[in-house]
Amino acid sequence: MVEIAPVALRELTTLRTGAAPQRMLQASTREELLAALDDVWKSGEDWFVLGGGSNLFIGDDPFEGTVIRVCTQGIEELPSPHEGRIRLRVQAGHNWDALVAYAVERGYAGIEAMSGIPGTVGAAPVQNVGAYGQEIQETLVEVELIDEHAEAPIVVPAADLALGFRTSVLKHHYGEAQGRRAVILSVTLDLAVTADKGRVVRGDQLRRALGLVDEAPVPLEWVRSRILGTRAVKGMLLDADDPDTWSAGSFFQNAIVPEPVARTLPPECPQWPVEPDLDAVTVIPLESYFGLAPRKERAPGAVKVSAAWLIENSGIGKGFRLPQSRAGLSTKHALALTNRGGATAAELSELARFIQSRVHAEFGLLLQPEPVLVGVEL
Repeated sequence: MVEIAPVALRELTTLRTGAAPQRMLQASTREELLAALDDVWKSGEDWFVLGGGSNLFIGDDPFEGTVIRVCTQGIEELPSPHEGRIRLRVQAGHNWDALVAYAVERGYAGIEAMSGIPGTVGAAPVQNVGAYGQEIQETLVEVELIDEHAEAPIVVPAADLALGFRTSVLKHHYGEAQGRRAVILSVTLDLAVTADKGRVVRGDQLRRALGLVDEAPVPLEWVRSRILGTRAVKGMLLDADDPDTWSAGSFFQNAIVPEPVARTLPPECPQWPVEPDLDAVTVIPLESYFGLAPRKERAPGAVKVSAAWLIENSGIGKGFRLPQSRAGLSTKHALALTNRGGATAAELSELARFIQSRVHAEFGLLLQPEPVLVGVEL
């Protein structure tokens, strides 16, 4: 590990807030990262790891602890036990979009719809990143991580991470205790090898985003290009010259609500059913089986509701700002709270609370923040 002069976190996070922490360490190798973690755990001081800084909202007061910058790099190709597939083991500090570009260039399919998502590979399972219906949990095999104060790292299968909609057992949700305090060292994905054949795109959300009408295979490069173009139009690709991209991406999560609640919303509100468990098994004792399975009543399902629609239809449009505030909604995307230049965390928090109150007053739903909040209260 290398101890470096603390850098203001506003310079290292895409939302551009935060003062310099008390102490800063930088790790460029797996061994340096383990040494840095051991150092802060033995000291007993507060700490957090920083990758791309794209999913963090940092408060205005200096962080009284140590920030560990994860700068580890590397992609290792491994055989997959499944025919026609390959595994990639990627270091936690590797840039996520660089990984997607690497996979697409070699014809490895499964993460191309997540092109342009900022941040590092190690943060992807924590957030269960996804876009246009494709999520990392579909290809994630395992992660190597080290639990806080543990003596050695371990390999944890994806099934043990409690992956859900933009969440996992590793994510620190606002207002809740973290399920498992650990740091990811590397991530292993299992991807389909398509070579030059392209791939048939599945999933209605992705097909709509790409404008596909038939089942013909399409090149991965074409999918990536279309996704990058769509994200650019929405201001969701980082651009140092565009304040619409000075954000933490989608600040509020799409709401997940029971079907009865979703039916109370206006029919114009975009909604997507959360997929049920298609592998559920019904066990019938042999002595009770007479050739027919008992009919099961369908339990009410969960529905994902568009937070962007809720915001705009509560009277808050793209580009909205509170009076004399340097924080505002993106002019391109109602889900992105942006720093229009020099905004403090207090200004962004004020805007977030105002949006929450308007949506709650209009629709009875309390939107939850998606980024990890450090030293910030909403």
